[in-house]
Amino acid sequence: MRRIGQGTIWAAVLVLALAGCATAQEAPPPLPTPFEAVDPFIGTAGKGHTFPGAVAPFGMVQLSPDTDYRPFRQSYDWASGYRYDDPTIMGFSHTHFSGTGHSDLGDVLITPISGELKWDPGAADQPGSGYRSRYSKASETAEPGYYAVSLTDSAVRAELTAGVRIGLHRYSFPRGAPARVLLDLRNSIYDYPGKVLWSRIRLHPDGTVTGFRETRGWAPARQLYFAMRFSRPMVGHELKDRDEAIPYNGFRQPGRTPADRDQVQGRQLEAAFDFGEIAGPLLVKVAVSSVDEAGAIRNLESEGGEFDFDGTRAVTRRAWEEALNVVEIEAAPEMRTTLYTALYHALIAPSVHGDADGRWRGPDQQVHQSDFTVHSTFSLWDTFRAEHPLLTLVAPPARNADIVNSLIAAQQVSPYGILPVWSFHGQETWTMIGYHAVPVIADAYLKGIPGIDGAAALAAMTASATYRPYGGLGDYMDLGYVPIDREPEAASKTVEYAYDDWTIARMAERLGRGDVAAQFDRRAGNWRNTFDRDTGFVRARLADGSYRTPFDPTAINYGSDYTEGNAWQYSWFAPQDLGGLVNLMGGDAATVAKLDAMFDFDNTGLDYSHAEDIAGLIGQYIHGNEPSHHTGYMYVYAGAPWRTQARLTQIVTSQYHARPDGLAGNDDVGQMSAWLMFTAMGFYPVTPGSNQYVIGRPFTDRTVLNLPGGKRFAIVTDGLADDHPYIQAIMLNGVPLARTWIGHEEIMAGGELRFLMGRESNMTWGVSAEARPYSMTGYPAN
Repeated sequence: MRRIGQGTIWAAVLVLALAGCATAQEAPPPLPTPFEAVDPFIGTAGKGHTFPGAVAPFGMVQLSPDTDYRPFRQSYDWASGYRYDDPTIMGFSHTHFSGTGHSDLGDVLITPISGELKWDPGAADQPGSGYRSRYSKASETAEPGYYAVSLTDSAVRAELTAGVRIGLHRYSFPRGAPARVLLDLRNSIYDYPGKVLWSRIRLHPDGTVTGFRETRGWAPARQLYFAMRFSRPMVGHELKDRDEAIPYNGFRQPGRTPADRDQVQGRQLEAAFDFGEIAGPLLVKVAVSSVDEAGAIRNLESEGGEFDFDGTRAVTRRAWEEALNVVEIEAAPEMRTTLYTALYHALIAPSVHGDADGRWRGPDQQVHQSDFTVHSTFSLWDTFRAEHPLLTLVAPPARNADIVNSLIAAQQVSPYGILPVWSFHGQETWTMIGYHAVPVIADAYLKGIPGIDGAAALAAMTASATYRPYGGLGDYMDLGYVPIDREPEAASKTVEYAYDDWTIARMAERLGRGDVAAQFDRRAGNWRNTFDRDTGFVRARLADGSYRTPFDPTAINYGSDYTEGNAWQYSWFAPQDLGGLVNLMGGDAATVAKLDAMFDFDNTGLDYSHAEDIAGLIGQYIHGNEPSHHTGYMYVYAGAPWRTQARLTQIVTSQYHARPDGLAGNDDVGQMSAWLMFTAMGFYPVTPGSNQYVIGRPFTDRTVLNLPGGKRFAIVTDGLADDHPYIQAIMLNGVPLARTWIGHEEIMAGGELRFLMGRESNMTWGVSAEARPYSMTGYPAN
């Protein structure tokens, strides 16, 4: 086939593609700055599960309003603690997940009270029944690092800001009313009886309040300590243990009433702090720690003035401006807002976990000391795909090194000797499957991120991949697949382990460990052991080698053959060997037909209401959950890149919007946002560890990456319009680009990638096997 790649062809296509485009108009008004373009309310309604509160980039504290806490079986829709349409706010807590499909946290809830002191939150539909308050929606405002709202029932204006390890509240009370602050350590996101194992509140002589609680939640036996100071002296306080289920049979402590106790411990603790009638605002400064109360106090004193709300807000604003300005985006207003908000969400986690003095609590429940900033909140099944690869482009190298070193450090002190799977605050939840810290480490190391000990990294990776008790790994190593009669979700585990193994092989190869590379290259081919040629799907097999029956490729049942998906989604997961997959599918034409069948599938009659994470359906493509995220790019591997361009148009326009319900599914700690950031730039990391980005199509007029060392990489789009969705030609640094991928090193060197868009699909560009991205076993002849 003749490929576009000559300068004369580029010039000719440019004339044709731009014909009929809108004529030049007057210059538009100045664009909002990247900081101003962010809308923290995007994703706070529907299934996005984001929060609107104050957080610094990768901050330990996420200070945000909680509109409701629901019992464990009802908590899914309140995974972030906040729902945009809820009519009341219970208070403001200091820890939150951004966009998860599971819930926890909501630690150290405090709320201002100007009237009668009530100790229970009450019901949202019964105003005045408790300490929760209705609020003025019109008064609610949010920007990176700042949130404010007017609480109607308490008549208090509440403002929040945050540093890396601190949160600051500023409460303006009505004149003549008592100013009180209630602290409730009982409730938490993902709540149920007995979740709080033990807690403590202590009032120090200087007015500092410290405490902790240990919870048996998503991460069992998680310890969280806090320290709190107020800008005004207290005139009274009450410390209460509300637990009536288990009476205390020991001796009475000093203090006969809640008002004269200086410390209380138990499982259901609350405290109220009274400041009398005050003129001017009350400021509350809070810090948290996973180590101890002394660590929380040091964190409290580690940044900002004692009660410098505006100064802290300004520092965090500058931090966000610096982080967001790494990417310069010129696009349609809604797209630009959506993209900068996506970048903002992608820079919230992994969050700082280590204290200001370098101490941190590990998965062994012991306290450790590190000379780097330890991070946690690793939703690795989600984020290995695009979130972490995005950070290698937009976050400082030191941040990426800290993240990788945090994973390695956690493995070195793990009771199981394996890398984190889904962990937060240093504790493992064992949620999801795979050992996907492995591709995160390999991708960063292979991209040349400095400050990573390669030998220690490889040791951690191989230890995780050979721990036989984990997720059927023993059978996987013996049989070459995970048998479904011995381990649930076996089909998914087999293909995901195989990809992780491929990244270990690449890491070992880079380090000169040919023996290890050969071992894991063999394992990387295990994905083939689950592919059923007769049906054309990845399927679960029994220990005797037979495929499990009956088989329904549309069935989604948790704990069955697949993880949060079915055969339609998982049959495309072999990112290390997609050329081999095309071959097994029957070649290019058969693969394209199968992809079209997935996207165009008629779901009438199928009920996925039992599967909370199955959202954003386009046929059997499920953008609201991660197994589908690379499949829009699969057409490129079958020699039909124009079909990828059409599908990406379909996905982006239907799944992302600049409004509270603008995310079709959970943001999953930045993965949904990172997918959009990459896709809008025009390329995507289908195979982290390959150092290649597969070209899709751009959605911005111009995007510039400001890279380390003062280098800049610009992505420029000529002829972009709703009716110009197809790539006509591409030039890299002025030279026509015939291949369908771009290398990481080419981006990091700086330069320009220029797209020419048109109305009609170009069915000659990028179709040859030589033009296609990396594949472990190459491509079949068609």
